Amino acid sequence: MTINDLLAQANMTKYKLSKVSRVSFTTISEITTGKIKIKNCTGETLYRLAKALDVTVEDLLADSIEYRQSFDTFKSNVCHMVKDKGDIDFIIDTLESGTIRKLYKRKWYPESLYLLAMVDYLSRENDLPLCNDYSDLRTTRLREAIYPSSIVAMSAFNHSEQPKQDSHAQTIPEFMRFNIVESDVRNVY
Repeated sequence: MTINDLLAQANMTKYKLSKVSRVSFTTISEITTGKIKIKNCTGETLYRLAKALDVTVEDLLADSIEYRQSFDTFKSNVCHMVKDKGDIDFIIDTLESGTIRKLYKRKWYPESLYLLAMVDYLSRENDLPLCNDYSDLRTTRLREAIYPSSIVAMSAFNHSEQPKQDSHAQTIPEFMRFNIVESDVRNVY
């Protein structure tokens, strides 16, 4: 959440936040307009704002810190979430969280499209209609195919493109639509 979201959630004005936190009104105004990036604030400022808003410092910084894990780790985490939550709860949680659009806005296209492909695949598997909120993204396609690291390694080891070609034949259509080669989302340990 942005600081503006946190202000709205706390039903607090910038002026009141300034008084409660003892952070200058000018600083708060510049943070809320984006003139000052919250991640560049001092620890003391972050602490005071967090305490006044009754949130953690991590909550204040959540939207400004972009930690990007490897794509293979991301895929594995998504598959584990599906296994742990079940198909329907995973679909609901993913759609309600807006994560697909958030990732897309960050320009994390592979992650965004992988998550959308997973939702679409699970929707088909469970005879559910597709969510129309992402129709615009369904026309998007990655420029180059993304293969599982095991397929890339096998191709390199064999000095052959054959493993990549073979993997195309087994790819789940919802993933292939985005140029993501994925054939097994259920086999996780």
